[in-house]
Amino acid sequence: MDKVVASAAEAVADIPDGASLAVGGFGLCGIPTVLIRELHERGTTDLTVASNNCGVDDWGLGILLGAKQIRKMIASYVGENKDFEKQYLGGDLEVELTPQGTLAEKMRAGGSGIAGFYTLAGSGTQVAEGGLPLKYAKDGTVEEASPAKDTRTFTIDGETKPYVLERALHCDYGLVRAWKGDRHGNLVFRRAARNFNPPAAMCGKVTIAEVEELVEPGEIDPDSVHLPGIFVQRVVALTPQEAADKRIERRTVRPAAGSDTAKEK
Repeated sequence: MDKVVASAAEAVADIPDGASLAVGGFGLCGIPTVLIRELHERGTTDLTVASNNCGVDDWGLGILLGAKQIRKMIASYVGENKDFEKQYLGGDLEVELTPQGTLAEKMRAGGSGIAGFYTLAGSGTQVAEGGLPLKYAKDGTVEEASPAKDTRTFTIDGETKPYVLERALHCDYGLVRAWKGDRHGNLVFRRAARNFNPPAAMCGKVTIAEVEELVEPGEIDPDSVHLPGIFVQRVVALTPQEAADKRIERRTVRPAAGSDTAKEK
């Protein structure tokens, strides 16, 4: 039952080239930076990554992207990474854009034994009808476009609308970061860092969790567990320095009291 491994390097050592990964995080919040860095150091390549976004140019998944270790991204938002745009439009990266809630539910469904579900998100758009560019050719033309998805009409609360079939997402590995975890893999996430981490962990066949604080089994109140250890196969305890190494994606502050800007407002 003890799922703790000695290091992040050991935890990701068997992830092969061509693997698919579900990676937790939202922006730069709650991302498994240490596991990502170890994958970069190993040079693991040709990866398919499902995550809300792809980090920024020099942090998070952006490190793997910059080294061209990612072949395909399944994501919701990609607007903070200039290298992402360059690789996508230049034909070096395949991209499957997915509505944010749909992506989270695809991951959750994958870990819950649900083959697929119908959703209103994307109905009447290229998400349902097909034609979204998945991959560009080097000359800027569309090399591969998304196919049309099955739709069915449902009546809910008296309104009849077409709903889109979305299939569950299964990945070879899940990489997540937790605030606290025990040796059995039970995890607790702190506030907004919970985000995509639980569903990303659920849909990975082998899930690796880096935890900021490792505790003994029984120290976490069962009612406080956000993700039960059944979904986690490996636990990596971070050092205090690794746990504190976090970035703010965009710092926003209000003008100081008494400043000229504040007086103008």
